[in-house]
Amino acid sequence: DVQLQASGGGLVRPGDSLRLSCAISGFTDDKYAVAWFRQAPGKRREGLSAISLRDGQIFSSTSESVKGRFSISSDNDKHLLYLDMTNLKAEDTAVYYCAAETTAMRDPAITVGAMFRRPDLIILWGQGTQVTVSS
Repeated sequence: DVQLQASGGGLVRPGDSLRLSCAISGFTDDKYAVAWFRQAPGKRREGLSAISLRDGQIFSSTSESVKGRFSISSDNDKHLLYLDMTNLKAEDTAVYYCAAETTAMRDPAITVGAMFRRPDLIILWGQGTQVTVSS
């Protein structure tokens, strides 16, 4: 079975940095896009960044709130996806999730676009990890 498991959340202070990890297992090939999302209380789930495992293409959110502060990377040998977050702010407080969609049938850019527009249609989710930014 395909599984995603996010970890690395915690309580940090404004201005701190944090790295989240997503352990990926059960994939039979690398034709997947894996993405980071977050969901703050009372808000919709927001796509942050995604990476195509096959070719390493990175797709980032156009959200000004995270631009320049959040970056995605992967270690395919270790089957890990990372989200590096810097200069954290109180408004970054949320549950962070990783999710995956196959790119076997569609171009990764189209797949990620669909993931960000309709996260409710994504089937493969890891459990969330809470990030709380507070002084």
